[in-house]
Amino acid sequence: MKVFITGGSGFVGSNLTQDLSAKGHQVSILTRRAKSNSNLPNGAVYVTGDPNAPGPWQQAIAGHDLIINLAGASIFTRWSAENKQKIRDSRINTTHHLVDALDMAPPEKRPQTLLSTSAVGYYGDHGDEILTEETPAGDDFLARVALAWEGEAERATNLGVRVVCCRFGIVLGSKGGALSKMLPLFKFGLGSPLGHGRQWFPWIHEKDLAGIFSFLVESPEIVGPVNCVSPNQVTNTDLTQALALELGKKVFPLNVPAFVLKIVMGEMSSILLKGQRVAPNKLNKAGYQFTFSDLNAALQDIIR
Repeated sequence: MKVFITGGSGFVGSNLTQDLSAKGHQVSILTRRAKSNSNLPNGAVYVTGDPNAPGPWQQAIAGHDLIINLAGASIFTRWSAENKQKIRDSRINTTHHLVDALDMAPPEKRPQTLLSTSAVGYYGDHGDEILTEETPAGDDFLARVALAWEGEAERATNLGVRVVCCRFGIVLGSKGGALSKMLPLFKFGLGSPLGHGRQWFPWIHEKDLAGIFSFLVESPEIVGPVNCVSPNQVTNTDLTQALALELGKKVFPLNVPAFVLKIVMGEMSSILLKGQRVAPNKLNKAGYQFTFSDLNAALQDIIR
């Protein structure tokens, strides 16, 4: 299978590229700057172009079987007006131009499936309510971004393309993501719950995320939104205790006050202080078998 990926050189994309290449697929990775293919696994190549703008790169879409859309600027930054615009544009514009590229491709060479990233932030804050793919969108900044993001991807259904919107939880892995920002504090014994600590932490192991993409490729009956999270969700306090235990450290005796996070991080602190209790209903019903459904086992695999 020929696979075209945006965001393929990022934390999630690099891991997915390795997995796809190992299974014998040919992978084309869209990159803004020309790079040597020498650092890529066998069967993977770079395609130069800016996904945030139309350009010649769109012609490279034709002839691929599958599009995986992972592009998006990091949300882990202070949400100034400028950064909010980057967060929004890097997701919505990229997806818009990808779907336009699908429209440009001759029908006989048009990719048949678009797996487009979204996020569990789609739901907004629902406290302890269990959220499924049927739960409507929230109304905060990230929820509105995710709703528009998915709307752009869904345009491809008018072209006869199968569209799946993968609503990511927080990806746990060994070479980046949330853990890379948390580990330094925990290693010094300074890890502690954030705010009241009862907010839910919707997590997924990087290996399961790669496994889910492969499962979706092989399950053409699955369409629309899919919650990409572990079936066993935990609170922020649960995560703090599990991570400290795995590192052989004690939890710092005082929670980080919510007001401190709000002062330091501004509006972005809402990601840390509010969570979603998300259930992967579609994956469970379709029979996906999670490799890491237990947080302790997941942390042990990543850290050790």
